[in-house]
Amino acid sequence: MRTLDRARCQLKAHPAALDATLAAAVLLCMVAGSFVEPRGETGVTWGIRVPDALSLALMGVAAAALVFRRRAPMAVLAVTAGASLVESVTSDPRAPVAMCAVVALYTVAATTDRPTTWRVGLLSMTVLTAAAMLGGPLPWYAQENLGIFAWTGMAAAAGDAVRSRRAFVHAIRERAERAERTREEEARRRVAEERLRIARDLHDVVAHHIALVNVQAGVAAHVMDKRPDQAKEALAHVREASRSALNELRATVGLLRQSGDPEAPTEPAPGLERLDELVGTFRSAGLRVEVARADHDTTLPAAVGLAAYRVVQEALTNVQKHAGTASHAEVSVVRVGPNVEITVLDNGSGDDEDPASGGGHGLLGMRERVTALRGTLTTGPRYGGGFRVHAILPVKSPARATGTPV
Repeated sequence: MRTLDRARCQLKAHPAALDATLAAAVLLCMVAGSFVEPRGETGVTWGIRVPDALSLALMGVAAAALVFRRRAPMAVLAVTAGASLVESVTSDPRAPVAMCAVVALYTVAATTDRPTTWRVGLLSMTVLTAAAMLGGPLPWYAQENLGIFAWTGMAAAAGDAVRSRRAFVHAIRERAERAERTREEEARRRVAEERLRIARDLHDVVAHHIALVNVQAGVAAHVMDKRPDQAKEALAHVREASRSALNELRATVGLLRQSGDPEAPTEPAPGLERLDELVGTFRSAGLRVEVARADHDTTLPAAVGLAAYRVVQEALTNVQKHAGTASHAEVSVVRVGPNVEITVLDNGSGDDEDPASGGGHGLLGMRERVTALRGTLTTGPRYGGGFRVHAILPVKSPARATGTPV
């Protein structure tokens, strides 16, 4: 079995050798068949006959043409069919030269399309059978004439079936390769989205808490000598902000753990239910923040709640960094139809730069979060001073975002 498989692989790797082997086998069968002839009324007794020189020459030409059947199938069919026509009209006794035409017709059907197979097959069957019936030495109803019709028809049908099977296998293989490429692209896309999400979370956490630490450390340094009690309180806020930053960083980085790793984070992502706690951290840092809510205790999906929380967090962080210590911020959460609207305003009393003109990724991260949920984000300066952040988020998050907070 292994020897046969090895020989088959070698023949497939050398198609010219395979065609030469096939041509030699067909020639051997034709020569052997030309020396036997059925006799008797029952057709069960066989006698010996000797083919003439013309029959042997036609068999040699037709078999030699089969060597080139892959390169020029139509030309090989024309040569073999012509040799079969000459043999069927002139030779008596008849030699089986039509065998080469059958092989050539199979090759044409296996390498062309179905309409071509129909046209060429019908033409070959009609011409060869008609020539054998009308011009041959045998009666028109002889079995040999009907055999030519049957063999040519079966060759065309077999070649068409092989071509259809090859096309079907090729389509399945191509579909599998396309599905594999699609899975790889989807995996790369999900990895890129997860990296972007983690980067946004890290930015929001670090920017928020480091801004608070910076403010409280400045206060502590300023009042350390004159008011040590206030400096001690500021340092306590620094410690609390740093502890919160470490906890959130641990939870965010913990998402990178494998499923079997211990101590995977189980705390749910923050949402608007923790808005008061978030605002309290800014108030403790000296920022005046007012909150107005008219969302009627709407329960938001995890993705929408996290995006709303991060928008407020980043907007207030920008107020803390850019608007100055004497600034005032207003946060409003309103339910409007199928959406929830978050607005953060500040009076911009400080002299720091506009948040939109900085080189950070805070506004970009907010926009990416909101856009991922098919919402809209509007940011820009207010008339008369200050800055405005306005986000509109759908209460029902899209299907692709409900599984993982964005």
